[in-house]
Amino acid sequence: MTGANKASDQKAVTVIGNYIAGKHCKASGLAGHEVFNPATGKVCAHVTYSTVDDVNQAVAKAREAFLTWSEVPPIIRARKMNRLLNLMQDHKEDLASAITTEHGKVFSDAMGEVERGIDIVEFACGIPQLLKGDFSDQVSTNMDNWTMRQPLGVVAGVTPFNFPVMVPAWMFPVAIACGNTFILKPSPTDPTPSLLMADLIQAAGFPDGVFNVLQGDKLAVEALLDHPDVEALSFVGSTPIANAVYQRGAANGKRIQALGGAKNHMVVMPDADISKAVDGLMGAAFGSAGERCMAISVAVLVADAADKVMPLLTQRAQKLCIGSGMAPESEMGPIISDAARQRISGYIDTGVEEGAQLLVDGRNHSVPGFEGGFFLGATLFDHVKSTMKIYQEEIFGPVLCCVRVDTVEQAIALINSHRFGNGVSCYTRSGGVARLFNRTIQVGMVGINVPIPVPMAWQGFGGWKKSLFGDMHAYGEEGVRFYTRQKSIMQRWPEDMADGAEFAMPVAK
Repeated sequence: MTGANKASDQKAVTVIGNYIAGKHCKASGLAGHEVFNPATGKVCAHVTYSTVDDVNQAVAKAREAFLTWSEVPPIIRARKMNRLLNLMQDHKEDLASAITTEHGKVFSDAMGEVERGIDIVEFACGIPQLLKGDFSDQVSTNMDNWTMRQPLGVVAGVTPFNFPVMVPAWMFPVAIACGNTFILKPSPTDPTPSLLMADLIQAAGFPDGVFNVLQGDKLAVEALLDHPDVEALSFVGSTPIANAVYQRGAANGKRIQALGGAKNHMVVMPDADISKAVDGLMGAAFGSAGERCMAISVAVLVADAADKVMPLLTQRAQKLCIGSGMAPESEMGPIISDAARQRISGYIDTGVEEGAQLLVDGRNHSVPGFEGGFFLGATLFDHVKSTMKIYQEEIFGPVLCCVRVDTVEQAIALINSHRFGNGVSCYTRSGGVARLFNRTIQVGMVGINVPIPVPMAWQGFGGWKKSLFGDMHAYGEEGVRFYTRQKSIMQRWPEDMADGAEFAMPVAK
């Protein structure tokens, strides 16, 4: 495409910018990103990147808003959050449509994403209870001690393309309910949902500057990490970037929560309900085209479970209904971008070269009427070894690797030796196997006969090992702790104080 034609195309599509202090505004950068509809392969919008000046403006407005928002009683903040809850419920189809248009996932999956985000907004409505401190009467003669939790200030979130509503909702409802002000830097691949949420937050009556959106790339992220008035940053993305974000933020004295990559396994025991296990593998491996941090990308088949699972799994993968996310019959939509499709195809090439048995090949899949879309078919490998690249690395696409082992102990050892520890599942009828698995697996989120064990809003989300940098998980009570500081107060009054200086360490007396 020539520069002139490209510029002409950009004029024909929506230009997406920032949202700062209650106003939609242009980002002032020269660089930008074309937003595609992955089902058609056509440009549907153009997002302009923010500069350091844009970041500074957003932080200044958020800092100004914090001075008054942090003093609003928690019950009043909760009431505004409850209005947002109602608005998001009323507009969940609009949010889901925006997700499907720019991400490509099927509409029912997009609706599920929005509903899981709404769950966390609902959790944040209970913030008065969650912010209660502890009180100890008479810790020493005529002296009391109590704790309170106070907001940090301006906090930021950097979120990925795969959940443009749910992952921001892991962050901003709890952060704002705690009394912070928030700056969201969403993925430039599907930026529209972030602005729709900004409009709903404004309609719910939150003051200007409490919630802000900065479109951008690495420059904006680094500016947030370096800004002295940004107290904390939460990140979700790949492990190398999560590690870099954690190191840079920590070096600048910020509180950082950086969720990284995954290689999630599902163990299928010989005693499992094989039909249910295959159902679980199909949905968890190929739902959302495998573009989930909790997607199952490895099936660990124990003993003769492999001979029961593989024929059924192969048949089901071959018949998976793939098409536009807006088509009701579609079970899987397109890949997010052509570049991602090529990257995933490269992994399939590598798996073949490494000697894995390719049973279902999705590389040349096309959808009639959507020939320009970024589609891949379901891909299934058998006899994958732990030394292979397709086993070791996160593919983030509709590729399921099947590994065969003899015992549950071997399955556990295999999973525990992997550098990622995000999510895992085990299908079995044995309570003993389930207990052994739960207690010894070195993974942050575990499912027993549950393929995608994403915790509910009040529980908290987070992995182990190279899947999480930082010591606090997302949302739930962990989120409240992340977005607040504890303050301990000891108090007595002059009429209860003895005369004279005390040079010894104070003790109860």
